[in-house]
Amino acid sequence: MSKKRILILSYSHSNQTRNLLKQLVAGLEKSDIDIFWERLAPEQELRFPIGTIPLTLLMMTQTFLKKRYPVKQLNSKVFDKWDLVIVAGPTWSYSPSGVILSMLDRDGEALIAGQDVLPFISCRGYWRVHFWRLRTLLKKIGARNVCDPIVFKHPTPEPWNTIGVFLKLAGQMPERGKGWFRKYYPKYGHSREQMETAVEVGQKLGEYIIDGLQAEEIHFTTPV
Repeated sequence: MSKKRILILSYSHSNQTRNLLKQLVAGLEKSDIDIFWERLAPEQELRFPIGTIPLTLLMMTQTFLKKRYPVKQLNSKVFDKWDLVIVAGPTWSYSPSGVILSMLDRDGEALIAGQDVLPFISCRGYWRVHFWRLRTLLKKIGARNVCDPIVFKHPTPEPWNTIGVFLKLAGQMPERGKGWFRKYYPKYGHSREQMETAVEVGQKLGEYIIDGLQAEEIHFTTPV
């Protein structure tokens, strides 16, 4: 029998999604699966951190309106047939990022039609709206099945998480401060424990694929 094949299409603005995926791939590699990981690159680099409060507010407004950010051409290999396509990225204002949306606008039908797709979401919150919008778009462009998502949610509680992420985007380092806020916001992004869990999730996903589970049978605890 030929090897099972997985395509990962991802965008990571602050490396949080990328770091989780590195661990997921480490878990997947424990199974005899071919993995091709295509990291999407915007035509114009999107800075992280953005750097100032006005620029951060501007980008938040643009992302709320689902602004697209054009993407460089993809490797021709991504247009092959795959046993599973993972579409991975952060939540931007209740939606997939403008980079993911741009890629799907341009290449979605060629990439996704007839494929089983697994969304992978890194988020501060509001992943359900993100998933609903992404699933609707994937179905529209011809996905055969859209699995329930793998979701990793920043572990810091609200409202400190929202405030901390905003300050981080604006170029400050709230997790390194000496004031009272650090007590409530000790770290930006995902935890070490979540990185370890991502390896376990990857290993389990590999087992599912090798065992021939159908897309609608693949389920993980959400959010992690």
